[in-house]
Amino acid sequence: MSILVINPGSTSTKVALYRGGDTLAAEELQHSREEMAGFPRVADQYDFRMRVVAEFLGKTATDFGRIQAVVARGGLLRPLEGGVYEVSDEMVSHLLDARYGEHACNLGGILARALARQWNVPAYVVDPVVTDEMMDKARLTGLPGLSRRSIFHALNQRGVARIVAERLGIRYERSNFIVCHMGGGVSIGAHRKGKVVDVINALDGEGPFTPERTGSLPLVPVLDMVHHGQRDYAELRTTILRRGGLVAHLGTNDPREVLARMDQGDERAGLVFRAMAYGIARYIASMAPALADDEGGLDLAAVVLTGGLSRSQALVEEIARQVGFLGPVEVVPGEVEMSALAAGAARALCGDEPVRTYPPE
Repeated sequence: MSILVINPGSTSTKVALYRGGDTLAAEELQHSREEMAGFPRVADQYDFRMRVVAEFLGKTATDFGRIQAVVARGGLLRPLEGGVYEVSDEMVSHLLDARYGEHACNLGGILARALARQWNVPAYVVDPVVTDEMMDKARLTGLPGLSRRSIFHALNQRGVARIVAERLGIRYERSNFIVCHMGGGVSIGAHRKGKVVDVINALDGEGPFTPERTGSLPLVPVLDMVHHGQRDYAELRTTILRRGGLVAHLGTNDPREVLARMDQGDERAGLVFRAMAYGIARYIASMAPALADDEGGLDLAAVVLTGGLSRSQALVEEIARQVGFLGPVEVVPGEVEMSALAAGAARALCGDEPVRTYPPE
Protein backbone atom coordinates (compact mmCIF):
# COMPACT_ATOMS: atom_id res chain seq x y z
CA MET A 1 0.00 0.00 0.00
CA SER A 2 1.16 3.53 -0.78
CA ILE A 3 0.93 6.97 0.84
CA LEU A 4 0.54 10.07 -1.33
CA VAL A 5 2.34 13.15 0.04
CA ILE A 6 1.58 16.74 -1.04
CA ASN A 7 3.59 19.80 0.00
CA PRO A 8 2.53 23.09 -1.64
CA GLY A 9 4.92 26.02 -1.33
CA SER A 10 4.74 29.62 -2.49
CA THR A 11 6.41 28.86 -5.84
CA SER A 12 6.51 25.05 -5.91
CA THR A 13 4.45 21.92 -5.47
CA LYS A 14 6.16 18.80 -4.14
CA VAL A 15 4.40 15.47 -4.66
CA ALA A 16 5.63 11.98 -3.77
CA LEU A 17 4.52 8.40 -3.31
CA TYR A 18 5.94 6.39 -0.41
CA ARG A 19 5.71 2.72 0.48
CA GLY A 20 7.07 1.94 3.91
CA GLY A 21 10.20 4.05 4.18
CA ASP A 22 10.87 3.94 0.45
CA THR A 23 10.20 6.70 -2.08
CA LEU A 24 8.42 5.19 -5.07
CA ALA A 25 8.29 8.44 -7.03
CA ALA A 26 8.81 12.13 -6.27
CA GLU A 27 8.64 15.40 -8.16
CA GLU A 28 9.05 19.07 -7.34
CA LEU A 29 7.41 21.39 -9.83
CA GLN A 30 8.45 25.04 -9.84
CA HIS A 31 5.96 27.83 -10.50
CA SER A 32 7.04 31.33 -11.49
CA ARG A 33 5.99 34.27 -9.34
CA GLU A 34 4.34 35.75 -12.42
CA GLU A 35 2.31 32.56 -12.84
CA MET A 36 1.17 32.60 -9.21
CA ALA A 37 0.41 36.33 -9.30
CA GLY A 38 -2.61 35.49 -11.47
CA PHE A 39 -4.40 34.08 -8.44
CA PRO A 40 -5.80 36.79 -6.12
CA ARG A 41 -6.13 34.36 -3.19
CA VAL A 42 -4.33 31.15 -2.30
CA ALA A 43 -7.62 29.25 -2.40
CA ASP A 44 -7.98 30.29 -6.06
CA GLN A 45 -4.98 28.07 -6.87
CA TYR A 46 -6.94 24.89 -6.08
CA ASP A 47 -7.65 23.76 -9.67
CA PHE A 48 -4.10 24.65 -10.78
CA ARG A 49 -2.48 22.66 -7.96
CA MET A 50 -4.87 19.75 -8.43
CA ARG A 51 -3.82 19.50 -12.09
CA VAL A 52 -0.18 19.38 -10.98
CA VAL A 53 -0.93 16.45 -8.66
CA ALA A 54 -3.01 14.69 -11.32
CA GLU A 55 -0.21 15.02 -13.89
CA PHE A 56 2.25 13.51 -11.40
CA LEU A 57 -0.07 10.57 -10.73
CA GLY A 58 -0.59 10.09 -14.46
CA LYS A 59 3.14 10.00 -15.17
CA THR A 60 3.72 7.46 -12.42
CA ALA A 61 0.80 5.25 -13.59
CA THR A 62 -0.40 5.13 -10.00
CA ASP A 63 -2.84 2.41 -9.01
CA PHE A 64 -5.30 4.47 -6.96
CA GLY A 65 -6.62 1.30 -5.34
CA ARG A 66 -3.28 0.87 -3.60
CA ILE A 67 -3.21 4.34 -2.00
CA GLN A 68 -3.87 3.94 1.71
CA ALA A 69 -3.78 7.59 2.80
CA VAL A 70 -3.10 11.13 1.58
CA VAL A 71 -1.00 13.39 3.80
CA ALA A 72 -0.10 17.03 3.34
CA ARG A 73 1.83 19.85 4.92
CA GLY A 74 -0.35 21.56 7.53
CA GLY A 75 -1.44 25.13 6.93
CA LEU A 76 -2.08 28.18 9.07
CA LEU A 77 -4.63 26.97 11.61
CA ARG A 78 -5.38 27.78 15.21
CA PRO A 79 -2.46 26.95 17.54
CA LEU A 80 -2.22 23.18 18.04
CA GLU A 81 -0.22 20.52 19.79
CA GLY A 82 2.01 18.72 17.34
CA GLY A 83 1.05 15.36 15.89
CA VAL A 84 -1.10 13.79 13.19
CA TYR A 85 -4.48 15.38 12.49
CA GLU A 86 -7.23 14.00 10.27
CA VAL A 87 -8.43 16.69 7.88
CA SER A 88 -11.94 17.67 9.00
CA ASP A 89 -14.66 19.81 7.42
CA GLU A 90 -13.86 22.61 9.87
CA MET A 91 -10.14 22.45 9.05
CA VAL A 92 -10.91 22.77 5.34
CA SER A 93 -13.24 25.69 6.06
CA HIS A 94 -10.57 27.51 8.07
CA LEU A 95 -7.95 26.90 5.37
CA LEU A 96 -10.24 28.06 2.54
CA ASP A 97 -11.19 31.21 4.44
CA ALA A 98 -7.56 31.85 5.51
CA ARG A 99 -9.00 32.46 8.97
CA TYR A 100 -5.58 32.33 10.65
CA GLY A 101 -3.49 33.64 7.78
CA GLU A 102 -2.90 33.11 4.06
CA HIS A 103 -0.08 30.93 2.78
CA ALA A 104 0.33 28.34 0.03
CA CYS A 105 0.64 25.59 2.66
CA ASN A 106 -3.09 26.12 3.37
CA LEU A 107 -3.78 24.22 0.14
CA GLY A 108 -2.23 21.03 1.50
CA GLY A 109 -5.12 19.91 3.66
CA ILE A 110 -7.67 21.04 1.06
CA LEU A 111 -6.07 18.98 -1.72
CA ALA A 112 -5.50 15.98 0.53
CA ARG A 113 -9.12 15.89 1.66
CA ALA A 114 -10.49 16.11 -1.90
CA LEU A 115 -8.30 13.27 -3.18
CA ALA A 116 -8.83 11.11 -0.10
CA ARG A 117 -12.59 11.35 -0.52
CA GLN A 118 -12.29 10.14 -4.12
CA TRP A 119 -10.41 7.05 -2.96
CA ASN A 120 -12.24 6.57 0.37
CA VAL A 121 -9.05 6.79 2.44
CA PRO A 122 -8.04 9.09 5.34
CA ALA A 123 -6.46 12.51 4.81
CA TYR A 124 -3.92 13.82 7.33
CA VAL A 125 -1.71 16.79 8.11
CA VAL A 126 1.34 16.38 10.35
CA ASP A 127 3.06 18.87 12.70
CA PRO A 128 1.77 22.10 11.10
CA VAL A 129 3.76 25.32 11.37
CA VAL A 130 1.39 26.53 14.11
CA THR A 131 2.42 23.67 16.41
CA ASP A 132 2.31 25.20 19.89
CA GLU A 133 3.53 23.33 22.96
CA MET A 134 5.37 26.20 24.64
CA MET A 135 5.64 26.44 28.41
CA ASP A 136 3.65 29.31 29.89
CA LYS A 137 6.82 30.81 31.35
CA ALA A 138 8.35 30.86 27.86
CA ARG A 139 5.43 32.87 26.45
CA LEU A 140 5.47 35.71 28.94
CA THR A 141 7.24 38.93 27.98
CA GLY A 142 7.93 42.11 29.93
CA LEU A 143 5.00 43.83 28.24
CA PRO A 144 1.56 42.60 29.37
CA GLY A 145 -0.65 41.80 26.41
CA LEU A 146 2.30 40.90 24.18
CA SER A 147 3.20 37.20 24.28
CA ARG A 148 5.78 35.17 22.40
CA ARG A 149 4.30 32.90 19.72
CA SER A 150 5.22 29.38 18.65
CA ILE A 151 5.69 29.43 14.87
CA PHE A 152 8.62 27.40 13.54
CA HIS A 153 9.72 24.69 11.12
CA ALA A 154 7.84 22.11 13.20
CA LEU A 155 7.57 19.39 10.55
CA ASN A 156 11.25 19.38 9.63
CA GLN A 157 12.45 19.88 13.21
CA ARG A 158 10.49 16.89 14.48
CA GLY A 159 11.40 14.84 11.42
CA VAL A 160 15.16 15.32 11.84
CA ALA A 161 14.95 14.82 15.62
CA ARG A 162 13.35 11.42 15.00
CA ILE A 163 16.09 10.57 12.48
CA VAL A 164 18.81 11.46 15.00
CA ALA A 165 17.04 9.58 17.79
CA GLU A 166 17.00 6.46 15.62
CA ARG A 167 20.64 7.07 14.73
CA LEU A 168 21.50 7.18 18.45
CA GLY A 169 19.34 4.17 19.32
CA ILE A 170 16.95 6.13 21.54
CA ARG A 171 13.28 7.15 21.39
CA TYR A 172 12.40 10.70 20.40
CA GLU A 173 9.51 10.77 22.89
CA ARG A 174 11.86 9.91 25.78
CA SER A 175 14.76 12.19 24.90
CA ASN A 176 15.71 15.87 24.73
CA PHE A 177 17.08 17.74 21.72
CA ILE A 178 17.87 21.28 20.64
CA VAL A 179 17.05 21.48 16.94
CA CYS A 180 18.19 24.39 14.79
CA HIS A 181 16.66 24.78 11.31
CA MET A 182 18.83 27.11 9.26
CA GLY A 183 17.48 28.57 6.04
CA GLY A 184 16.51 32.05 4.93
CA GLY A 185 15.29 32.29 8.52
CA VAL A 186 16.51 30.34 11.54
CA SER A 187 14.15 28.67 14.00
CA ILE A 188 15.38 26.81 17.09
CA GLY A 189 13.31 24.47 19.24
CA ALA A 190 13.81 22.90 22.66
CA HIS A 191 12.37 19.39 22.26
CA ARG A 192 11.65 17.87 25.66
CA LYS A 193 10.45 14.27 25.50
CA GLY A 194 8.38 14.77 22.37
CA LYS A 195 7.12 18.29 23.11
CA VAL A 196 8.65 21.51 21.77
CA VAL A 197 8.50 23.57 24.96
CA ASP A 198 10.29 26.70 23.75
CA VAL A 199 10.95 28.14 20.31
CA ILE A 200 13.03 30.87 18.69
CA ASN A 201 10.42 32.24 16.28
CA ALA A 202 12.17 33.71 13.23
CA LEU A 203 8.89 34.94 11.72
CA ASP A 204 8.39 37.42 14.57
CA GLY A 205 11.94 38.75 14.33
CA GLU A 206 13.47 36.70 17.14
CA GLY A 207 16.84 35.02 17.15
CA PRO A 208 20.10 35.48 15.21
CA PHE A 209 20.50 37.35 11.96
CA THR A 210 20.38 35.06 8.95
CA PRO A 211 20.98 35.29 5.20
CA GLU A 212 17.80 37.40 4.81
CA ARG A 213 16.56 38.43 8.27
CA THR A 214 17.84 40.89 10.82
CA GLY A 215 17.05 38.73 13.83
CA SER A 216 16.54 40.40 17.21
CA LEU A 217 17.37 44.12 17.25
CA PRO A 218 17.86 46.62 20.10
CA LEU A 219 14.31 47.96 20.47
CA VAL A 220 14.90 51.53 21.63
CA PRO A 221 17.26 52.47 18.76
CA VAL A 222 14.76 50.93 16.32
CA LEU A 223 11.98 53.06 17.82
CA ASP A 224 14.22 56.11 17.54
CA MET A 225 14.82 55.36 13.82
CA VAL A 226 11.06 55.29 13.20
CA HIS A 227 10.45 58.37 15.35
CA HIS A 228 13.06 60.42 13.48
CA GLY A 229 11.77 59.32 10.07
CA GLN A 230 14.87 57.30 9.16
CA ARG A 231 12.69 54.25 8.50
CA ASP A 232 8.96 53.91 7.90
CA TYR A 233 6.91 50.91 9.03
CA ALA A 234 6.65 49.13 5.68
CA GLU A 235 10.32 49.55 4.82
CA LEU A 236 11.44 48.38 8.25
CA ARG A 237 9.19 45.31 8.21
CA THR A 238 10.50 44.30 4.78
CA THR A 239 14.09 44.77 5.96
CA ILE A 240 13.53 42.70 9.11
CA LEU A 241 12.02 39.75 7.20
CA ARG A 242 13.63 39.85 3.74
CA ARG A 243 16.49 42.34 3.39
CA GLY A 244 18.41 41.99 6.61
CA GLY A 245 21.34 39.80 7.63
CA LEU A 246 23.78 38.85 4.90
CA VAL A 247 21.74 40.73 2.30
CA ALA A 248 21.98 43.98 4.27
CA HIS A 249 25.67 43.60 5.14
CA LEU A 250 27.06 42.04 1.96
CA GLY A 251 24.38 42.24 -0.72
CA THR A 252 23.94 38.46 -1.04
CA ASN A 253 21.94 35.73 0.71
CA ASP A 254 24.31 32.99 -0.46
CA PRO A 255 26.84 31.81 2.17
CA ARG A 256 28.94 30.26 -0.60
CA GLU A 257 29.54 33.69 -2.06
CA VAL A 258 30.48 34.97 1.39
CA LEU A 259 32.98 32.13 1.83
CA ALA A 260 34.44 32.85 -1.63
CA ARG A 261 34.97 36.48 -0.61
CA MET A 262 36.62 35.33 2.60
CA ASP A 263 39.01 33.14 0.58
CA GLN A 264 39.94 36.26 -1.41
CA GLY A 265 40.83 38.08 1.79
CA ASP A 266 37.62 40.07 2.35
CA GLU A 267 37.86 40.82 6.08
CA ARG A 268 34.37 42.32 6.25
CA ALA A 269 32.85 39.15 4.81
CA GLY A 270 34.77 37.09 7.37
CA LEU A 271 33.49 39.19 10.26
CA VAL A 272 29.87 39.00 9.09
CA PHE A 273 30.11 35.23 8.56
CA ARG A 274 31.59 34.65 12.02
CA ALA A 275 28.99 36.96 13.57
CA MET A 276 26.15 35.00 11.97
CA ALA A 277 27.59 31.69 13.19
CA TYR A 278 28.13 33.13 16.67
CA GLY A 279 24.57 34.44 16.80
CA ILE A 280 23.14 31.05 15.82
CA ALA A 281 25.31 29.33 18.43
CA ARG A 282 24.30 31.86 21.10
CA TYR A 283 20.59 31.28 20.53
CA ILE A 284 21.07 27.50 20.45
CA ALA A 285 22.68 27.75 23.89
CA SER A 286 19.78 29.91 25.09
CA MET A 287 17.49 26.86 24.80
CA ALA A 288 19.47 24.91 27.41
CA PRO A 289 17.46 26.10 30.47
CA ALA A 290 14.29 24.65 28.89
CA LEU A 291 15.88 21.18 29.10
CA ALA A 292 17.54 21.40 32.52
CA ASP A 293 16.61 18.60 34.92
CA ASP A 294 15.46 19.07 38.52
CA GLU A 295 19.05 19.02 39.78
CA GLY A 296 20.14 21.72 37.35
CA GLY A 297 21.95 19.37 34.97
CA LEU A 298 21.44 19.43 31.22
CA ASP A 299 19.67 16.33 29.98
CA LEU A 300 20.44 16.63 26.25
CA ALA A 301 20.74 13.82 23.71
CA ALA A 302 22.07 16.08 20.95
CA VAL A 303 22.10 19.45 19.24
CA VAL A 304 20.73 18.91 15.71
CA LEU A 305 21.61 21.23 12.81
CA THR A 306 19.38 21.07 9.73
CA GLY A 307 18.00 23.18 6.88
CA GLY A 308 19.66 24.42 3.70
CA LEU A 309 22.49 26.22 5.49
CA SER A 310 23.55 23.00 7.21
CA ARG A 311 25.01 21.96 3.84
CA SER A 312 27.75 24.54 4.49
CA GLN A 313 30.52 22.58 6.19
CA ALA A 314 32.28 25.79 7.23
CA LEU A 315 29.17 27.13 8.96
CA VAL A 316 28.40 23.82 10.64
CA GLU A 317 31.96 23.51 11.94
CA GLU A 318 31.93 27.09 13.28
CA ILE A 319 28.63 26.55 15.11
CA ALA A 320 29.56 23.07 16.39
CA ARG A 321 32.79 24.40 17.86
CA GLN A 322 30.81 26.88 19.94
CA VAL A 323 27.94 24.64 21.11
CA GLY A 324 29.81 21.35 21.55
CA PHE A 325 29.92 21.90 25.32
CA LEU A 326 26.16 21.28 25.39
CA GLY A 327 26.44 17.75 24.01
CA PRO A 328 26.92 15.86 20.73
CA VAL A 329 26.23 17.83 17.55
CA GLU A 330 24.40 15.94 14.80
CA VAL A 331 23.74 17.21 11.27
CA VAL A 332 20.84 16.34 8.96
CA PRO A 333 21.46 18.49 5.87
CA GLY A 334 18.59 20.04 3.95
CA GLU A 335 15.06 19.14 4.94
CA VAL A 336 13.05 15.95 5.37
CA GLU A 337 9.51 17.33 5.20
CA MET A 338 8.21 14.85 2.62
CA SER A 339 9.51 11.74 4.38
CA ALA A 340 8.37 13.18 7.74
CA LEU A 341 4.85 13.56 6.37
CA ALA A 342 4.86 9.99 5.05
CA ALA A 343 6.25 8.66 8.34
CA GLY A 344 3.56 10.51 10.32
CA ALA A 345 0.80 9.04 8.16
CA ALA A 346 2.35 5.57 8.49
CA ARG A 347 2.44 5.87 12.30
CA ALA A 348 -1.23 6.86 12.26
CA LEU A 349 -2.23 3.97 9.99
CA CYS A 350 -0.31 1.46 12.12
CA GLY A 351 -1.75 2.78 15.37
CA ASP A 352 1.68 3.84 16.64
CA GLU A 353 0.48 7.45 17.05
CA PRO A 354 -3.02 8.66 17.88
CA VAL A 355 -4.89 10.60 15.23
CA ARG A 356 -6.03 13.96 16.60
CA THR A 357 -9.18 15.86 15.73
CA TYR A 358 -9.44 19.48 14.58
CA PRO A 359 -10.33 21.71 16.21
CA PRO A 360 -9.16 20.17 19.49
CA GLU A 361 -11.90 19.72 22.07
